[in-house]
Amino acid sequence: MRSYPGGDGTGQPQPRRQRALSLDDIADLRAYEHEREGFRRRIIELKRLRRVGVGPLVSLVFENRDTVRFQVQEMVRAERMLSDELVLAELEVYNPLIPDPGELSATMLLELTDEDQLREWLAKLVGIERAAYLRLGALGPDPARQDGGLVIRCQVDAAHATQLTREEVTASVHYVRFLLGEDEVGAFADGPVWLGIDLPEYAHEVELAGGVRAELLDDLRQ
Repeated sequence: MRSYPGGDGTGQPQPRRQRALSLDDIADLRAYEHEREGFRRRIIELKRLRRVGVGPLVSLVFENRDTVRFQVQEMVRAERMLSDELVLAELEVYNPLIPDPGELSATMLLELTDEDQLREWLAKLVGIERAAYLRLGALGPDPARQDGGLVIRCQVDAAHATQLTREEVTASVHYVRFLLGEDEVGAFADGPVWLGIDLPEYAHEVELAGGVRAELLDDLRQ
């Protein structure tokens, strides 16, 4: 079964997100072939800027409307989807990955490359989809932490948790979201900002580079 980025898992229509893609945004197969190579190069460069490694085994790719459109277009191309109904079903799956203003949405990737790593770390990293956080230094110390900064923990939708969370082993892909208020968006803009994971078996934190922070501000402010 395909990994499920969002929704309630019932198959019922979900509230339309402000930046949601529609059928008009998805090129048909012939038109997409004409734009694909240039679009693909642009998305590769965009994802390079929006991908943040946290420790040696985990990366978060922050999604936006362009990265999600690319994912949908590639699925339509790979599966030769010719009907509006099939494309609409794909949009229902992937539109929840597009962040609304005040949100950051990310695909969390566990970069485990061999069977030994999979056996070891998929058990150790159970709960990792709830362990990611942003730390905003400009808003002052959080009494819950010794190293300063206000902590904003990620959120995971219920359907995702039902499908991908297990007590004994985790999945290698997760979808997480960070919700920021107006003051927190301002602090994000001022910096510094750290992205971290605080599992007992995997505790790492990295400061977001200025270019990454500027890119993600577009998601928060548009």
